[in-house]
Amino acid sequence: MDDRSGVGVGGGLADAEHSDFNRAQQQIEHLGGCTKPIRLTGHTSAVDTMTGEVLRSYTSSDEPTGSLLTACGNRRASRCPACARLYAADTYHLIRAGLSGGKTVPDTIRTHPRVFVTLTPPSFGPVHNRLTTPGGDVRPCRCRKLHEPTDALIGTPLNPATYDYEGAVLFNAHASTLWARFTTYLRREIAAKLGMTQKAARAVLRVSFAKVAEYQQRGLVHFHAVIRLDGPDGSSQPPPPYATVAVLTKAARAAAARVRVTVTSDAVGQRKLGWGEQFDVREIASFGTDAEFTDQAVAAYVAKYATKSADASGALDRALFCRPCQGRGATVLPHGTPLPCTACDGTGQARPLSRLAVARHVRQMIRTCWELGKLPEFAHLKLWKWAHMLGFRGHFSTKSRSYSTTLGALRAARRAWRTEQTRTHASLPKPDPEATLVVGHWAYLGTGYSPGAALLAAAVWHRRELERRFITEGGCG
Repeated sequence: MDDRSGVGVGGGLADAEHSDFNRAQQQIEHLGGCTKPIRLTGHTSAVDTMTGEVLRSYTSSDEPTGSLLTACGNRRASRCPACARLYAADTYHLIRAGLSGGKTVPDTIRTHPRVFVTLTPPSFGPVHNRLTTPGGDVRPCRCRKLHEPTDALIGTPLNPATYDYEGAVLFNAHASTLWARFTTYLRREIAAKLGMTQKAARAVLRVSFAKVAEYQQRGLVHFHAVIRLDGPDGSSQPPPPYATVAVLTKAARAAAARVRVTVTSDAVGQRKLGWGEQFDVREIASFGTDAEFTDQAVAAYVAKYATKSADASGALDRALFCRPCQGRGATVLPHGTPLPCTACDGTGQARPLSRLAVARHVRQMIRTCWELGKLPEFAHLKLWKWAHMLGFRGHFSTKSRSYSTTLGALRAARRAWRTEQTRTHASLPKPDPEATLVVGHWAYLGTGYSPGAALLAAAVWHRRELERRFITEGGCG
């Protein structure tokens, strides 16, 4: 780790004799336990536009470390648990607002038809599994063994030699396309079920949704989605009375069955990709009922998976391609002569695939991504770039424009609240936006802590987790 922040590698922030230790600790507290903060250097000033007077100013050179620390904002729990928890909380409020109201969404949204849909991938070969009977008893796997819940074999192929790794990788690579076609067919099926043309249906109702992607143990992506019917102007209007949950349910089933993406290649032949047979759609009930799928339960479920990624299936959360050569294995000189990349020895890989600390099944999927990525017909999929994600290159959480508020709006509200709290605490007058101009300059300095600061950050995260669990579990009573 570099030391451009001015914090000694020996752990200067942890030195009790540090003259500004309290301020340094305060910065870390404000990050909430972020594990990889971004270090910035620069200054900002608020200037009165009428008189030119500098009302207040700030410069990072006044900080004990010589830099300003800001949270990394990474949504992956494997990279930063603190920022991932904040992302999950924002996602929860976003999903919940689209089910119960709030955050600019009217409370009447609770009366709109809404369902919870799960779209799964098809089978690409038998895998080890932990089967249970309706009574809860564990049944033997096809390998005739009883797997424990934590058994690493679960989700891996029974016969790796016959497992369709190419099909699995291509499914992940086209999962976002399959979802897009599902939403298209869903609107068509709703119109057909109502006996209307698509144009007529758009004039009286709108389909709104929010979805997240989740990795199965076998390394394949599937989607969980909240789908809602609104009036033509969105959440502020109810759909017509004949647009019911039953219509939405039947349309979703029919749409999922229609989706197909055809992939043609000399190397793998022709493949028709679609959703698996394990399609599930359930009505979302209002909070306070005895139903399993209430708006609160669904929002919490979706938020949980919004922070997970391929690492949940044993894969990696960092790209594998060589950055200097962008995975090409060579750099092209000005006169057009390719020169093997010295950083990766011409492999295009930042780390040799054979040395990855992953399960055999995952390594084979990564290797398949790399091999298919070399084919011209799959160049647009950029499989070598997304090999660490097992071929999936889509967003882990998306929503339609009219579903509810946005993550940006939630973050802006939080930022405004923190600014107001800081202003009140410092007894500063409330600025006039029209008479005040904020100017400044900031530059990226680096990421991460010194060893001493990292210990402080870990302590902050641990304390806040204990506080959260104490509140969640109802205190000591």
